[in-house]
Amino acid sequence: MMADQNQIRTYRATDCVVFKKTKERFGGLSNMAPGFPLEVNDVHIRTSEALYQACRFPNMPDIQRLIISQRSPMTAKMKSKPHRKQTRPDWEKVRVSIMRWCLRVKLAQNWHKFHDLLLATEDRPIVEESRKDAFWGAKPIDNESLVGMNILGRLLMELREDLCGNGDKLTMVEPPDITQFFLFENPIGIVEPPEQVSGQDGELFGITASSTGIEAPHGAIYAQEPVNKPIPSVGESPTQNCTLRGIAIPKECKRLAEVDFPIAVVSKHAAREKSIRHGHPSTLHLWWARRPLGACRAMLLGLLLPDPCDEHCPLEFKIRARKALAPLPQALEPDDDGLRRSLLRFIGDFANWDMASNQAYLEAGRELVKAAHPDETPLVVDPFAGGGSIPLEALRLGCEAFASDLNPVACLILKVMLEDIPRHGPELAEELRRVGKEIKEKAEKELSDFYPKDPDGATPIAYLWARTIKCESPNCGSEIPLMRSFWLCKKEKRKRALMHKVVRPKIRAPQVEFEIFEPKADNEVRGGTVTRAKATCLCCGTVLPPERVRAQLSEQRGGVDVVFNAKGTRIGGARILAIVTIHPGMQGRKYRLPSESDYKAVWTAQKRLKEILKQWEHGGRKGLCPVPDEPLPTKESHRAVGSQLPLYGFEVWGDLFTERQKVVLVKLYDIIGDKGTLTPFLGCAFSRVAMSDMSCTRWNAVAEKMQHTFGRQALPMVWDFAEVVLTANAPGNWKSGYEIVADVIASAPPKSKVAQVHNADACFHPLPSEAVKVVFTDPPYYDAIPYSDLSDFFFVWLKRVMPGNSFLRDKFDLTNPLTPKAAEAVLCEKARNVIGRPKDRSFYEETMAKAFTECRRVLCEDGIGSVVFAHKTTEGWEALLSGMIKGGWTVTGSWPISTEMGSRLNARETAALATSVHLVCRPRPVDAPVGDWADVLRELPNRVGDWMERLQGEGIRGADLVFACIGPALEIFSRYSKVVDPQEREIPLGGDPEATEPHMRGFLAYVWETVGRIALEQVLGTAEATARNGMAGVLEEDARLTALFLWTLQATNGNGEGKSEKVKGKSEEIEDDDETAPKSKPKGYSLAFDVVRRFAQPLGIELPKWEGRIIDTKKGVVRLLPISERAKQLFGEDGARTAAFELEREPNIDPQLLLFPEMKQEIPKVRGRGGKRSRSMARAAELTTDLEATTLDRVHATMLLQAGGMTNALRALIKAEQERGPDFLRLANALSALYPKDSEEKRLLDAMLLAIPR
Repeated sequence: MMADQNQIRTYRATDCVVFKKTKERFGGLSNMAPGFPLEVNDVHIRTSEALYQACRFPNMPDIQRLIISQRSPMTAKMKSKPHRKQTRPDWEKVRVSIMRWCLRVKLAQNWHKFHDLLLATEDRPIVEESRKDAFWGAKPIDNESLVGMNILGRLLMELREDLCGNGDKLTMVEPPDITQFFLFENPIGIVEPPEQVSGQDGELFGITASSTGIEAPHGAIYAQEPVNKPIPSVGESPTQNCTLRGIAIPKECKRLAEVDFPIAVVSKHAAREKSIRHGHPSTLHLWWARRPLGACRAMLLGLLLPDPCDEHCPLEFKIRARKALAPLPQALEPDDDGLRRSLLRFIGDFANWDMASNQAYLEAGRELVKAAHPDETPLVVDPFAGGGSIPLEALRLGCEAFASDLNPVACLILKVMLEDIPRHGPELAEELRRVGKEIKEKAEKELSDFYPKDPDGATPIAYLWARTIKCESPNCGSEIPLMRSFWLCKKEKRKRALMHKVVRPKIRAPQVEFEIFEPKADNEVRGGTVTRAKATCLCCGTVLPPERVRAQLSEQRGGVDVVFNAKGTRIGGARILAIVTIHPGMQGRKYRLPSESDYKAVWTAQKRLKEILKQWEHGGRKGLCPVPDEPLPTKESHRAVGSQLPLYGFEVWGDLFTERQKVVLVKLYDIIGDKGTLTPFLGCAFSRVAMSDMSCTRWNAVAEKMQHTFGRQALPMVWDFAEVVLTANAPGNWKSGYEIVADVIASAPPKSKVAQVHNADACFHPLPSEAVKVVFTDPPYYDAIPYSDLSDFFFVWLKRVMPGNSFLRDKFDLTNPLTPKAAEAVLCEKARNVIGRPKDRSFYEETMAKAFTECRRVLCEDGIGSVVFAHKTTEGWEALLSGMIKGGWTVTGSWPISTEMGSRLNARETAALATSVHLVCRPRPVDAPVGDWADVLRELPNRVGDWMERLQGEGIRGADLVFACIGPALEIFSRYSKVVDPQEREIPLGGDPEATEPHMRGFLAYVWETVGRIALEQVLGTAEATARNGMAGVLEEDARLTALFLWTLQATNGNGEGKSEKVKGKSEEIEDDDETAPKSKPKGYSLAFDVVRRFAQPLGIELPKWEGRIIDTKKGVVRLLPISERAKQLFGEDGARTAAFELEREPNIDPQLLLFPEMKQEIPKVRGRGGKRSRSMARAAELTTDLEATTLDRVHATMLLQAGGMTNALRALIKAEQERGPDFLRLANALSALYPKDSEEKRLLDAMLLAIPR
């Protein structure tokens, strides 16, 4: 009856006792409230929620034990969810009766505490407020009303009425009249009150202060409280009520990550971790933009542990923390400051991957978490879990973890890593190896016709292919193999390459034949036949434009397959260039040309594929097509994933594979079949094979191995590709796939908890309100990575490998054959969301706001959060941060952690970010005050300046430092509900950086300005930081712009300074073969235009004025011109050498006038800019000012003289500049400190400065 929809009630909140949070005055009425332990059938149960959930499964004692063993009522509820299908069949009929019984047990076994709490409600209606559940509670519809069935509240009122009538009978609770009412296979009997009733959660379970072995000091906050202590009033402070929470961290106590963090040590370990492969969880399955585990582990500890120096830090935590750290090889200091330093040292050391499985460090980390959270295991939630770094580290630290993601492939990875591996343990690795080997042996037999061994016993391990087109010259018509390179092996002493020759039959078109040779010098190997999609005929030299190359390949559906005639003779299509083999008893790889038998094997595979598809057709096309026929992203889709491939005729995902590769992969997943527990692990191994064995892979001639598809976050067009032999002993084969997965299993931490994984939209989180201690997430980076498009590559195969897997579908749109796109929080203006609107910046910002609102909802009142972000554009940062603030969060800390290795290829010339900024945040109070803009602006420079000084001491530089300063700035701004100016106009977070009014310009524009001024003050002095052009003693705009530019380009910890390093013989730079690949890269240094603009404008620097002079802007990127491109600007057409020669002959002439004769001002000038003088006197005066050489021009001029070896002219010019004033040397020294240490500019500057007389 009570489940009838007619039972819906409407309540006026002011007339009721409303409870929502467990720590409110009446929060103990909630089933989720700790502190009300139970004992049923001699089984200790922490909460009534755990008892209620266990009653769902009366005949499944293992599930009951799992639920009851949880320390947290929320995790008890979560543990029941995966087993809901096994719920007793009459649950809907009996659940109210069971809940009634649970409440009576709660009263009987916690008599004084629950009795007093119930009676304190007097005769008012009791209502549980719930945003999602209108059955047990009631939903708020406005500030005054709640609507719902409120079954729990009505049961509590029923119990209160019985308590007032004949309460003595309630001390004994009989089981309800329900069949199959069992606990651990035994019928539940009469529940009696315990011999000693306790209001303390831990006492019944042997975890009181005394049982920990720590003597409780007199008056300590964790001392036992009397069971009949009255319920505190609403007005009591948290510190007065702390005894109710045992030693839980008070809300007012700052966490360690809010006050300090070992940036340098964690950064060192995190950057190193990127190079670790063996057994690392990141090798389980490819996912993009994974966070280093060490950084996540360190930040989690910082979020979970209180700051020992905080006045609210529980005393017992300090005692237990010292005890936890005592076994480690580090000295413990006696005071609170010393304990803080010890904790920070531990966090830094534990971030080392080598310590991740060290038993002493694992135990210490878990003990510290228990010391900080003794009452219940903290639940850590990541709503954008992706590759799972954050929840994995939560499990490592002994926490409960809830990981969710919108993407099905991510969810599969999460389930394998966070549920399956912890559940089955490292022992599963050997079983996987055994089954993997059986599959390999079976595959070798079934695929032998497709990859035959050579007559001499050699085994092919890879086939090197080229797509082909026809030359369209009227007198030629030959076949053009599209080749990026003719190299086969570039290793020293073993170099091998292809050499072509043209055969010209009398009747047929010319033909290209190859031979393999050993080049003595690299220049003996010719360049490729295709560059930027333009193909060059080897026979006649004709160049086909990109549109003709595309057209011909489109006719071949991408040109991945060989075209045979009816007799099995190749007549076109893809061409085998060479076969890579290994010989028994011989070291190294060998190379040979293709034979007829090689093409015969391909023809055999093609015929087999036709049979497979024909069988599927004849079977009524039931189920999925054996080969993925789902559509590729269109050319309008996000970024590089689908932008080029459709132009070449690729239409469906199966088109990316040759017909032989299709047969092999279909046969492989047929052999895998259903292997039960091992199937998801085998699916991960299959994914590794698929991304190695397709037509967008390259042969790496440096390392002599296949280079898998996703060298970057895109699917590139590749002209010549490598086909790996699945059963061979070489990288990319089946054996390497399952061995890598087995290594991950074997390296898993022992005794790890099992996480909860859900396929969920972060904007509609499945957890109830206030259930979580920590929200820690790494959200999508604006427009950086097209996760759904990329993951479709794996999705289309995995759902064929595991057809019954519940994750491998779009649960939000069952008609979609691919991963969810519409709700994905990624900027893609040409795409549409679920309601048809463009996925533009406002969509991203609103989606982030909804997600962060949900995060705030599920977080406990005393919980904490952290958000990781590393986007390199200001637009991305503004969109994310606006979403955070709209979602109700305030930033309380900010830590940039280095995540990149020092050998990044683009670090020297661009401001590539080396760090990810970890923002620490708390829910903003509902009653947060309104901020005064003047106060915010007054506090900003000091806060940012102090932070910059701290970070520079940690080795943070350049763009990393710029974005890291957002955190402390937001600490000021986000603490307010809003910030207003004197006219009561609200100041937004972001806005128009070119506006002048704060309410239009936005707060972040002032942050960039503050950072820029502090940077200028550091490198040039106070005058340049505070003044505009034209003031005495201030260097000109171009000097300020150059200094800021170079300052921003500085790399964290010296990474990327100078030329990038490559590991000899191990790497080869990855480029797109398509026409989108850049031309020869222009020299100079580059920054995003938006970054340059936001620095320049508030500092009085007009960018258009310097365009073509010291900067060049194209496609949103500003390039700082190298001095080599400024020679004509500075010295005119004749150049400096002619004038320097004249100076050699007439040394008494003023060097400035001689070097720059067109400059006839009375002070010697270097010509500043090119351009003709106007005949108009007024215009001439204006241009004269523009043409005046600046201090930067004169510095650049001396650098050019130094480069040309014009020593006398250089000395003369330096002498003239010394006589002029100090600005020349001041700027030269500043630039010397800013240029990358191995750059040509720094070399010239330092050599020039050495030539200056002292």
